Amino acid sequence: MAAVLSVLRPPARHQRRFRRGVHLLPGMFTVANLFCGWASIVYVMRGDFVTAAPFIGVAMVLDMLDGRIARLANATSDFGEQLDSLADIVSFGIAPAILVFAWGLEPLGRLGWAAGFLWVTATAVRLARFNIQAKDDDRRYFLGLPSPAAAGVPAATVFLYPGGPQDVAGALVALPLVVVPAGLMVSHVRFRSVGALLPGHRRSSLTPLVIAAVIAAIVVQPGIVLVTAAYTYMLSGLIGGLMGRLGRTRRRSGSAEEPPVAPDTSQAPASSRSR
Repeated sequence: MAAVLSVLRPPARHQRRFRRGVHLLPGMFTVANLFCGWASIVYVMRGDFVTAAPFIGVAMVLDMLDGRIARLANATSDFGEQLDSLADIVSFGIAPAILVFAWGLEPLGRLGWAAGFLWVTATAVRLARFNIQAKDDDRRYFLGLPSPAAAGVPAATVFLYPGGPQDVAGALVALPLVVVPAGLMVSHVRFRSVGALLPGHRRSSLTPLVIAAVIAAIVVQPGIVLVTAAYTYMLSGLIGGLMGRLGRTRRRSGSAEEPPVAPDTSQAPASSRSR
């Protein structure tokens, strides 16, 4: 039996090549993520917003996969983390800022420029803070809106409404599209990770069904589904943080209003009762 296994086992040099290929795989996904950010910028320069926005969505998927593949293949490294952050600043910082500025903020002039720069700065701060967070933090939550999810808000909106605002009034209405996600990226609001939103391990058979249903919905109505998903995720952190704060306030007020407990004299010593 051992002789048969030794024959079937690939040579050592092939095993080394396979391991090197597996270790290169996360980096390939990261470079593909960077390419999508660059492609989005190029299509914005051509005025093709309908094509530019989906490239940001593809970059979001690639960014989610490269980290998972790196952990599964035990191929995580400091170099990979830094390369991933540099790719993210392009795909989720610079590309969305240029996209939303060219789409609807250009009529605002300097204010539109400032809003775009605010987005890029917030993304850089968010990524820097994520890199220095403790490795043993609760991975079910993110502190602040993740930059890929933030980029999905303007990207999905532009994809659904590629025409964009045509005057200053419309551009002012579109301004919160940049300001709100940018503020949430650097906030301390907690957002659940995508993995934590999927069915748990006890119902793992539901996970493929959920993913298939989402893909089918995107194929049928991509714009509406993507906008709904992006805004729902962004609002989920706000609503969850607000509910948690209200709950803590009620508990503190309830404990402050609770009257002090009077001492129990029913068990007084017998000698004191006879006096």
